[in-house]
Amino acid sequence: MPEIVERAEQPYVAVRGTVQMNEISAFAERGGEVFSWLAARGITPVDALFFKYDVVDMDNGLVIEIGVPVEERHTGEGEIVTGVLPAGRYVSHTHHGHPDGLYQATGDLLAWAKQEGLEWDADGDRWTARLEVYKSDPMEVPDLDQWETELLFRLRG
Repeated sequence: MPEIVERAEQPYVAVRGTVQMNEISAFAERGGEVFSWLAARGITPVDALFFKYDVVDMDNGLVIEIGVPVEERHTGEGEIVTGVLPAGRYVSHTHHGHPDGLYQATGDLLAWAKQEGLEWDADGDRWTARLEVYKSDPMEVPDLDQWETELLFRLRG
């Protein structure tokens, strides 16, 4: 069952790209670039890897970031971007299972929020903070059917 949570702002480091739905898994491999950049600077992530969906346009492509939260804000370079996830109220829902099930889980979450009369912090296809947080470490949980992924979408106001 989804719940509304209050979150503090969170700096992060990421790589951004524009992809089609069928290219998301290939884009996920760019997470290694983020970890390499952090390691080269002695920066340790403070939480799990995430996808941040900045633009969700099924016809023209998704603008997404793959990144990790860090202790303090940094300046990106090259393909590396930095930002801050804004403080505020978020809807949180945990999906247990293969990442292929996230499309349905997201649809169910969006329908639930509509039924509850909640308003997303979004302007059309542009979202302020729409995240998939990958809580499972693939080294510890190699079976994708056992993964835990938190959907975390910011509410307006």
